Amino acid sequence: MTSIVIAHVPVADLPLAWRAKLVDPATTFVTVRIDEDTQATAPAENFVTADPIFGMWRDREDMADVTGYVRSIRASRFNDDGSRREK
Repeated sequence: MTSIVIAHVPVADLPLAWRAKLVDPATTFVTVRIDEDTQATAPAENFVTADPIFGMWRDREDMADVTGYVRSIRASRFNDDGSRREK
C-alpha cells in the first residue's frame, strides 16, 4: 500500500471540506496522511446489477455477430449503380 505523509500543514491550506471539520483553522497545523484505497481499485468479482436495462439485447439472435449487425445498419440503402440494396 502506498502512503503519503505531509507534516506541519497549515489548516488554511487544506480543502474547504477538511477545514470545516477542524476547530480552529486559523492557527492550527496538522499532519496529513493519504493512503491508497486498494479496495476501491480492485475489480468486483461476479458483477451483478439490478438495472433491468443492462443486457436487454443479449438474447437477440440478429445481434449475435455485433460487427456484422452494425455494418448492415450503417450500409448505404443504394448500390453504386443507384439500384436499391437488398436487406
